[in-house]
Amino acid sequence: MQIRELGQPGDLGWVVMAHGEVYRREFGFDESFEAFTARYVAGFASKQDAGGGAAWIATDDDGRRLGCAFCLPGDEPDTVVLRCLLVHPDARGLGLGGRLLDTAVEFGRTAGFRRLKLWTNDPLVTAQGMYAGRGFTLTRKRPHRAFGLDLVELHYELELDDE
Repeated sequence: MQIRELGQPGDLGWVVMAHGEVYRREFGFDESFEAFTARYVAGFASKQDAGGGAAWIATDDDGRRLGCAFCLPGDEPDTVVLRCLLVHPDARGLGLGGRLLDTAVEFGRTAGFRRLKLWTNDPLVTAQGMYAGRGFTLTRKRPHRAFGLDLVELHYELELDDE
């Protein structure tokens, strides 16, 4: 498996489609989640020319897309935000999620950001363990209604200048 920069035809559409399909099947999220993902993907595509963000696609040896991750500049100038981290069910258990997360962390450090933030929801237990295992701190937790469900929103941060 390899991780490459996003940028081939079909990459953006695959990210949106995969999120919609996987989150519906595994967590019961409604179609508003696919629209939510599409907004982030479109935001990346429109800001890509100005720089400041990065995105990756994980593929198998045949080029089949199996995962993705995005980093977008945050509201604070020294902060980058991880978005759209996904590993397709066909590629789970191979360490691909960790490799994508490590790629995002390395990007943040190399690009000079001081902090990497992300948010997720409580059903994504495996992702939470991966974040905690890499030194992310849970900074906020709150119940909310989103994507047709009652969820708990979880915010994590990693200080990038702590080596």
